[in-house]
Amino acid sequence: MTRVISVEAERFPIAGTFTISRGSKTEAEVITCTLSDGDNRGWGECVPYKRYGETMDGVRDAIEAMRRQIEDGISRTALLDVMPAGAARNAIDCALWDLEAKMSGIAVADAIHAVSLSALETAYTLSLGEPEAMAAQARANAWRPLLKVKIGGDNDMARIRAVTEAAPDSRIILDANEGWTDDNIVANLAFAAEHGIALIEQPLPAGRDACLRHIAHPVPICADESVHEAKDLEALVGLYDAVNIKLDKSGGLTAALTLRDRARELGFEVMVGCMVGTSLAMAPAVLLAQGAEFVDLDGPLLLGRDRQPGLVYEGSLVSPPDRMLWG
Repeated sequence: MTRVISVEAERFPIAGTFTISRGSKTEAEVITCTLSDGDNRGWGECVPYKRYGETMDGVRDAIEAMRRQIEDGISRTALLDVMPAGAARNAIDCALWDLEAKMSGIAVADAIHAVSLSALETAYTLSLGEPEAMAAQARANAWRPLLKVKIGGDNDMARIRAVTEAAPDSRIILDANEGWTDDNIVANLAFAAEHGIALIEQPLPAGRDACLRHIAHPVPICADESVHEAKDLEALVGLYDAVNIKLDKSGGLTAALTLRDRARELGFEVMVGCMVGTSLAMAPAVLLAQGAEFVDLDGPLLLGRDRQPGLVYEGSLVSPPDRMLWG
């Protein structure tokens, strides 16, 4: 039976304001792609990201441009050849996975051999702010075992000191979102090491990170904006210690699985992360993240309203998705 596709733009309020070094937002803007064969429905969600030149209209148009090929039954592997990595391909790819699972009765977890599924400890993200405000955020979440702290400004040492003192028992990931420079990275890395930081994400701008090969890594450094697909990895060997895999960057679960496996082959540790989206966007990532060293799938925890049914979060643990949600 011919597939039918629908594309919808949706907005979900963020609980408060989410701030990183590039700006702030108060709602999560997502695109939902739904595929139906008449009896079964599969769906996927993506988050267009301005950092990569994506807009809500542009991503929706990119999905609509694939309507004929999708409704004619394009496969996930063929999709990799005709669409670039990014949010639009992610929404289609995840919808195809979900539809295939519904049609076949084989769960996605089984199809990708994600055996022994378990709940995962996810980081919880603290927004960028003045040190005192960030300390208050950290203090309120000091019970969580893993915090991800947005930094990337001129006063990062004070921020690091503030959050580590406010949450002394939490492991902490720093996410600079490309906000450091050649002039301050060595001192910032040393200060982070002195304060027991577990990991630092993307301290320098993508494409301007060559110096990472020639400086000490007293704290492991994780590529985020510098890595999208498996083909990016070899150039990062010696620069980074870990890679952050996000479905909206890789262009779906199909490509993300290849990226994860190749990263392992090259000796990188793996983080599975997310944009700020709903449980529908997190669901395939929870399957991908089984066995990852770091998990950052807290998107729904940052929202004022999530989809129902959503993922089950208990404290800092997120459980694999129920098939009523996805997969």
